[in-house]
Amino acid sequence: MAFPTRGQTRYVAGAMIELRDIHHRFGDRIILDSVDLTIVERRVAIIGSNGSGKSTLVRLLNGLLVPHRGTVRVDGMDTRGEAKAIRRKVGFVFQDPDAQIVMPLVDEDIAFGLKNLKLSKDEIARKVEDVLSRYGLEHLRYQATHTLSAGEKQLLALSSVLVMEPDYVVFDEPMTLLDLRNKKMMATVLATLPQVAIVVTHDLDMLSGFDRVLVMDSGRIVMDGPPATAIPHYVGMMS
Repeated sequence: MAFPTRGQTRYVAGAMIELRDIHHRFGDRIILDSVDLTIVERRVAIIGSNGSGKSTLVRLLNGLLVPHRGTVRVDGMDTRGEAKAIRRKVGFVFQDPDAQIVMPLVDEDIAFGLKNLKLSKDEIARKVEDVLSRYGLEHLRYQATHTLSAGEKQLLALSSVLVMEPDYVVFDEPMTLLDLRNKKMMATVLATLPQVAIVVTHDLDMLSGFDRVLVMDSGRIVMDGPPATAIPHYVGMMS
């Protein structure tokens, strides 16, 4: 499997996601409370107990949700009025890949989003071939998506996002359905991904190489620092 190296990065200095005075609720329940955050780093993890607001927070980053109060900007664009353009910039990989695999065959699923861009058939074929090769899925090109293993489905979901060439990729608990072998594979993908990666996870062991870790509790960011500082703080909270 030919993963890209850090030398092939698409990261551009000055890329930035900003959240200002974010409040969000479901019914009467407050999910996010007074969140202010600027993301400029390449590898950012978000950790916290279930119900702390992690998944809601990352769904704000590409306009899947719009906050009840406050603003979310990606490279200066506001999710309230420019969600379509922002979704081109911010790819989203869900916890359950079945939630985003929409086509019956592997190559059709990867090509699905590209067809909406009105690219030529040759350009679509080239892009599909490239991403299949990059993540070692060539042998699965014509396989039915429902027959794939959990790890293969996660790679397919990722490939279908990356073929759109976003600048940022958000992962919502990408390790949950994976066995140990596939967890190691996904950790390698995250370490070498040529985009900014923002990762919600409970797998603390994979975070040593990250630039920044945010700890959430009751809808707030209660710790923000490097893994060596933030992870012990979180473990102490859980003790």
